[in-house]
Amino acid sequence: MHPVFLTCALVGNFSTRQQNENLPITPKELATQALDAAKAGAAIVHVHVRDPATEMPSMDVALYREVVDRIRQENDDLVINLTTGLGGRFDPSPDNPVVPGPKTNLLPPDARVEHVLALKPDIATLDLNTMVFGGEVVINTLPSIRRMAELIQGAGVRPEIELFDSGDISILNQLMGENIFQQAPLCSIVTGVKHGFVPLPETLIYARNLLPPSAIWTGFGTGAQAFPMLAQSAMLGGHVRIGMEDAVWLAKGQKAPSNAAMVQKAARLLEDLGFPLMSAAEARVAIGL
Repeated sequence: MHPVFLTCALVGNFSTRQQNENLPITPKELATQALDAAKAGAAIVHVHVRDPATEMPSMDVALYREVVDRIRQENDDLVINLTTGLGGRFDPSPDNPVVPGPKTNLLPPDARVEHVLALKPDIATLDLNTMVFGGEVVINTLPSIRRMAELIQGAGVRPEIELFDSGDISILNQLMGENIFQQAPLCSIVTGVKHGFVPLPETLIYARNLLPPSAIWTGFGTGAQAFPMLAQSAMLGGHVRIGMEDAVWLAKGQKAPSNAAMVQKAARLLEDLGFPLMSAAEARVAIGL
């Protein structure tokens, strides 16, 4: 029963207050929920930001800065993980698929990591997936991935490699052969996103076995499978993640009142299964920060 670090994913690109009115939106709300999640047992917080006026996903460096500064003022030990996921979406116009539609947000790799270079968090995500995502397509080409990896690591930040399907792990293994990464890869196996890894124990075993032997990995699920996959990841040798990015329900018919409540439930599950939670300081050692 190995110790595990728990990442709390506060808010992503898709959950809305129409689904759960307790979703954090403003920088103050995000920072407050991050600090409360840390008190509940999270060693790492994964951060997206939203435009407070529209509640839509944003890449505004000032919003990220406010969240990071608020967290660091209160808890300088908590591991901060910033997303770089925005900037890879292509929405083909129905009349001419070469013309970008209104949901397209494709950006050059340097622009996708601007906030990471400015704020130097502990970790930044690095997506390897090219896949159908909702009604659009997410595109991450090898040149873009290599450039983002170079910039992230050049800033002294640890990349967290996001893996949505087996092809992504094939790309990871190719990049490992190219010596792109300076340390053993820190990976997240994402299950439950439609057209990607299915949230089943068999899937997680398969994905785990494809990883480089040195990989430090977390497996997690979305929606109704968030808590079951958390348990599966720990039992299969991985670390864990939970939060309102991945699910908006604490239990059937019960909306999550906060990210901290989700972390508290996860901590109880892990304790009952015999897996001790790492502190933020212990997670820093385990990850090699």
